Amino acid sequence: MTRTLRVIGIGPGGVRQVTLEAVDAMQGVDVFFVLDKGAASAPLRDVRRQMCDEHIGPGRYRFVEIADPPRDRDPVDYDAEVRRWHDARSEAIEEALLAELPDSGVGAILVWGDPSLYDSTLRITDAIVERGRVALDVEVVAGVTSASALTAAHRILANRIGEPIHITTGRRLASTPEGADTNQIVMLDADCTFLRTADPDDRIWWGAYLGTPDEIVLSGTVGEIGETIRSTRTAARERHGWIMDIYLLRTP
Repeated sequence: MTRTLRVIGIGPGGVRQVTLEAVDAMQGVDVFFVLDKGAASAPLRDVRRQMCDEHIGPGRYRFVEIADPPRDRDPVDYDAEVRRWHDARSEAIEEALLAELPDSGVGAILVWGDPSLYDSTLRITDAIVERGRVALDVEVVAGVTSASALTAAHRILANRIGEPIHITTGRRLASTPEGADTNQIVMLDADCTFLRTADPDDRIWWGAYLGTPDEIVLSGTVGEIGETIRSTRTAARERHGWIMDIYLLRTP
């Protein structure tokens, strides 16, 4: 019997950012699977529960928490370590599917933002399908991206007329190819790499907790506001226990 696993994009964190398609997909789910990263991830689990309370109803859904395998955050070989971590995650989720989801059951994973943009869930589900231990039908529901939430919050376009947009991470910002730095949307930059790599005259639009009551947005040149972004980010993370942020970096 084939199990169904719905990979549902839920946006950057706001309960009202969940699309109608995602709400429909959340209905009739037998089990929501959540990777548990310990105490640090508790606020993120709480946000997912708030979304389920809002769109399904309190007490009308079931969560199964899966211990997230450990990961080396500063490995010698970054790609190899991430691939090892993804393999361990896929095995943990596979075991949970076999143990917690009945034959012909419907499970779901709620993914921040959109499942196609800097998220590992679809790689993990592909690995599960390829191993063949679980007959699995994977359904994907697109979500509001943090990139679109950022530009909406600042009421700006992501690019000027005819210019390309480069989407990257803080880890890769310093290696942006020449000519691709005109408009860069940068995710996963806990170290505020722009302070080391960007020109002080570059323009930055930064946002955190986009679409939620805790939303913070700042903009200006890197020279004017870069350090303010770093201190604001640090304080917000300490206050809430977590942070999801993103920024657009543009050359003059």
